[in-house]
Amino acid sequence: MAHDQTPSEKRHLLLVLNGKAAPREDVRSAVEAVRGAGHTLEVRVTYDGDDAGRFVREAVEREDARPGVIVAGGGDGTINQVIASALETRPETDCAFGALPLGTANDFATGMGLPVDDVRAALMLCATGTPRPIDAGRINGRIFVNVASAGSVTRITREADPRAKELLGGAAYLIAGASRLGDLVPSRARIEGDGFSFDDEFVALAVGNGRLAGGGVPLCANARYDDGELDLALFPRPDADHMLSLLSGLLSEGEGTLDGYARTHRFTRLVVDADDELAVNLDGEPMSARRLEVEVMPKALRFVTGA
Repeated sequence: MAHDQTPSEKRHLLLVLNGKAAPREDVRSAVEAVRGAGHTLEVRVTYDGDDAGRFVREAVEREDARPGVIVAGGGDGTINQVIASALETRPETDCAFGALPLGTANDFATGMGLPVDDVRAALMLCATGTPRPIDAGRINGRIFVNVASAGSVTRITREADPRAKELLGGAAYLIAGASRLGDLVPSRARIEGDGFSFDDEFVALAVGNGRLAGGGVPLCANARYDDGELDLALFPRPDADHMLSLLSGLLSEGEGTLDGYARTHRFTRLVVDADDELAVNLDGEPMSARRLEVEVMPKALRFVTGA
């Protein structure tokens, strides 16, 4: 049975590792270091689309030898798959979670203060750090832990060339957006929730449990993972003279680049009714819908943070 441990105790971890990262020498070295420190570390490598979910479902349903910490080794999409699969299978799981950030953007890990540039330190933190309660979000029954976005900008970034993302990181999103400015068609929707009301056109919408998305862009700059609320950042259609400036802000890193464009609100429940189907991105995982029912899941899981 999984249980909390003090930093001096040895921990049982399961690393669900994205197959693309399996050959990396720094990952192998980090695994050896954690095992060498006396911790039990199982490694499961994903190759097919649902491997991560299957590994996690099997782990949380164990009656014996259930891991104390399940570590998502990959990018934001892998973290989403691991946590969502666990909470959907066993919402009251006693397993905690951690991250080994190995993706292109690593927005969730960066926002959590994890050591994104030191693989060994990140994995060792999972073995020795203290799990703390954090929130999650849910849209139409699907779980996210960082940021969900919708609208034309989301559709454009979803279609960014994967090879460009590997080579250029977050800059690939800006290049994709700038090259397709003519495709930035606003969406129209009615949005209601917790004292907020909107009925007009917008180019982007973000719901943040975390602050960063799209390679370090602070879409929800004031969001916190543990405040029991989600943060809305809504970007109404600007006039033509400001469209490129807004697009640049939505796709570029840097504090303050979106000042003056966004309508913001904190909420626990929100409903979006759009005239047409919206492209939606949940922590890097795609979906589409005309109606979005959004809610916070307070203290839904325990996560080993960098704080």
